[in-house]
Amino acid sequence: MERFFLYDETEKTNVRYISFMGENRRFDLAIIQTERYYGKQLVLDLLGNRFAIIGTDDLNEPGYLEEVYRLSEVDAQELREFLYEIIA
Repeated sequence: MERFFLYDETEKTNVRYISFMGENRRFDLAIIQTERYYGKQLVLDLLGNRFAIIGTDDLNEPGYLEEVYRLSEVDAQELREFLYEIIA
């Protein structure tokens, strides 16, 4: 079977692993900085098995983190405040 690749590239990236306790839960994250995604970062929730490509515009979007990571409003606000510190 012949494959039709849209792209197949290798890139050096920076990965930061961070774990912190919020009010109600623990966050274990991997944050990947890459040249892709127009300056946004790939944020992986290692415990929740969810990920998103996030920039400051996404952090400003009401309900975005709640939906993407399936978080309560309180937990999402803690994550949002943390991500503002490292993304913005």
